[in-house]
Amino acid sequence: MCRGGGAGVEVLGVEQPRGHPEDRGDDGRDGHGVTPSALSVVVVSTGRPEALHRCLLALSQLRRAGCEVVVVADRAGRHAVQDFAGRIKLLPQDIPNISAARNAGIASSSGQIVAFIDDDAVPEPTWGDAIVQAFTQPGIAAVTGPVLGRNGIGLQWGPQAVNGQVDEVETEPATPFRDGFVRKLHGTNMAFRRAVFDQIGGFDEAMHFYLDDTDMALRIGHAGLPTAWIEAAIVHHGFQASVRRTADRVPTSLHDIGSSTRVFLRKHAGEADHARAVRRLEAAQSSRLLRLAKTKALDAEKMRALMESLRAGLDEGRDRESLAPRITACGDRFQPFCASDPPKPLVLSGRPFQRMRLHRVAADAVGAGQPVTLFIFEPTPRKHRVRFTDGGWWEHSGGLFGPADRTESRIQLHSFRGRVSREVCRISAMRGL
Repeated sequence: MCRGGGAGVEVLGVEQPRGHPEDRGDDGRDGHGVTPSALSVVVVSTGRPEALHRCLLALSQLRRAGCEVVVVADRAGRHAVQDFAGRIKLLPQDIPNISAARNAGIASSSGQIVAFIDDDAVPEPTWGDAIVQAFTQPGIAAVTGPVLGRNGIGLQWGPQAVNGQVDEVETEPATPFRDGFVRKLHGTNMAFRRAVFDQIGGFDEAMHFYLDDTDMALRIGHAGLPTAWIEAAIVHHGFQASVRRTADRVPTSLHDIGSSTRVFLRKHAGEADHARAVRRLEAAQSSRLLRLAKTKALDAEKMRALMESLRAGLDEGRDRESLAPRITACGDRFQPFCASDPPKPLVLSGRPFQRMRLHRVAADAVGAGQPVTLFIFEPTPRKHRVRFTDGGWWEHSGGLFGPADRTESRIQLHSFRGRVSREVCRISAMRGL
């Protein structure tokens, strides 16, 4: 139970807050009869070795041990995760094709639930719990959940519905979908019951990048299989640099977006709808490039080249053969990523002038296998930010008087200890405090 004031938090110190109740039975199952070993997590990585390492570090801090992790990565990624050798299933991916890589991950996984997270994303510690619990509902074929943006607080993607013309609409989780629409699955935060791949096949390998998750959502919907929105399954997504975009989110090519869109429309849209969908795609990408040009991230020549790459991709996609292979084989053995649950989390708090000392304490705790949440507040009304650091701890920063939740008023009046206590209460459920 969270209490007001400064209860349970030392301004300068380290404390072990109340941990989660030990609700497992003697057989290793939790209170709902679910075993964490039901879950396999697949991570695909190309060109982001540091981000991949951070993603695995976050996965190692999931509240419950027992899931397995399958990494499909390029050479740099495979080298970056040597720290986790013997604990993960590691597969090569030397040609960037996210659908083929995901299919390889599925074929090597052994869990009855297969989840996906991007290499530039990190899950909250309770993410795995929320996914496994969701599949205790009979018949659920797939789930997805909230994706938070770069500030770690605002929603990047919430509950949405999509149709075969790539029309996307925001929706309430319990609201029935309009005709032709299905629940959109967010590629960096989605999970499937393994039987789904036996029934409808894997990801369409003609979609090298873009709309591969949406194609899967429509195929599941057309098969009449139920999906669910899981509010508690939270992922933070960084939109980091990749082979397709720079660190400031400037695309290097739009070819794969064009080719995947054409394949998608051939599968799901009527011929009469193709032209409208293509015009809308071209307009959306042109507007995106114009916004970047206003920040001087692009010049006119680069804009023209990018739009030409989009049209070339659209042309190539006309003839690219669709391939969604059946994936019936699974890994011969389950490989648990962690052998035991992590210790109860530590909470650290302090002011900016104490940052270096707090970072040393956090790094030592993480090195000893202990999850850490660190609050550093300055005496300003600056908005809060949350990030999972390369060092492996959660860091909340911003003004003592600034808003955390973006729906709050701009000025928050709290003592330091009261503000830390309030933030612990706000995040306790998803952080597993």
